[in-house]
Amino acid sequence: MNRKILIVEDDASTSAYLAKGLGEAGYAVETASDGRDGLFLASEGIFDLIIVDRMLPGLDGLAMTGALRAANIATPVLVLSALAAVDDRVDGLKAGADDYLCKPFSFAELSARIEALVRRSDRAASEPQKTRLSVGDLEIDLLARHVTRAGRTIPLGAREFNLLEFLARHAGQVVTRTMMLEKIWNYHFDPGSNVVDVHIGRLRRKLEEGFGSPILHTVRGAGYRLASEG
Repeated sequence: MNRKILIVEDDASTSAYLAKGLGEAGYAVETASDGRDGLFLASEGIFDLIIVDRMLPGLDGLAMTGALRAANIATPVLVLSALAAVDDRVDGLKAGADDYLCKPFSFAELSARIEALVRRSDRAASEPQKTRLSVGDLEIDLLARHVTRAGRTIPLGAREFNLLEFLARHAGQVVTRTMMLEKIWNYHFDPGSNVVDVHIGRLRRKLEEGFGSPILHTVRGAGYRLASEG
């Protein structure tokens, strides 16, 4: 079965070059010449990979990628762009792209990156998805969005649950304020508020009051760590 790749590129010669090369490599290829058409096709969820130019008419490549991620479409996205500065590449990855290749590029490198992204996607699809997380005597049911500690139910609001899930997925590791702002609040900058600390304080009280040992630890000057032992 051929892998399906969507190319979203407004430059006709580049699009034709990519389509020809990828077709010869055994991929089934579809093309779109602007971001809106690309988003429409990509939203069908039938592609194994999307190659998108950053500067597109209608809807630019980063906005298109962000819209896909907002719709929970996890198809790997490879951004092509003449914008090669570090900040430009960082912006692309923060928008939800899985890789960022600067123009001009060699087809051999593009092909290698495509193969790597497809392999990674295949591995992720084959791995069983966890429905429960546990840290010491803390149990989190991700499907029911239910939390218990030592068998006692701990009621949490939606934001508190999302914050706890993120901490639990990084159990034993230090999670910084910046990481939490980006993941939970979708801030790619520090708004200068204490929103993280306020929510951490509320979550800590619910997780620890009435229990014998702390589980949500402050790492001074670094962030927070969820662990059954200090």
